[in-house]
Amino acid sequence: MLIIPAIDLRSQRVVRLTQGDFTRETFYSSDPVEVAKKWESKGAKLLHMVDLDGALAGESKNLEVIEAVHESVKIPIQLGGGLRTDEAVERVLSKGVANAIIGTRAYADEDFVKRLVDRYRERIIVGIDAAGETVVSEGWTAATGIKAVGLAKKMESLGISTIVYTNVLRDGTLERPQFDLASEMLDAVNMNVIISGGISSIEDIKDLKALNKKNLYGIITGKALYEGRLDLEEAIKIAKE
Repeated sequence: MLIIPAIDLRSQRVVRLTQGDFTRETFYSSDPVEVAKKWESKGAKLLHMVDLDGALAGESKNLEVIEAVHESVKIPIQLGGGLRTDEAVERVLSKGVANAIIGTRAYADEDFVKRLVDRYRERIIVGIDAAGETVVSEGWTAATGIKAVGLAKKMESLGISTIVYTNVLRDGTLERPQFDLASEMLDAVNMNVIISGGISSIEDIKDLKALNKKNLYGIITGKALYEGRLDLEEAIKIAKE
């Protein structure tokens, strides 16, 4: 199980949003490269990056910064935010990003998912962003009415091997994950699941690990790291035990 630091980009800065609300932004750094190097130095084996501007615009907006981060660290990067065309996915993967996270278009276009899986295999991850049991899209601004668990099963049937499952109502709140929903998702599929949203302390890491689900591939944490509530090295140690 990996502990995966989040680096969310808005106007080339590192920020965190509360519940995906762009009016509730907390600024942490104007130097994403230094932030990435810090998390790598503390033992991170993977970075989770989100182009928040891209998520709103529907196309990547922070590629120069993302490329600079890639060139500054040795660990892989998974990237989401605005990847809604074949060309956009090809562009970020060609920049050295290890995994492209698709969301909004994946929900409505199975052929899009199939094409990407056929070409890039496990390099394609689907991000399932849910408010409660249902999926939201367009940078978390639009309700879809789609059940998160049902979508995950569909993506698995299309060949997706990993999902990032984000509880948007808990994201950036430090209110702890909703363990019942996380457990339900882990039970519903056999593919790798990365859990995101609400991580507040080392106890949350322990409690998610205690679910004892073999397909819990990783846990994304952002605000808890940036505000000193979670020690990355300690969390990684617990995840390895």
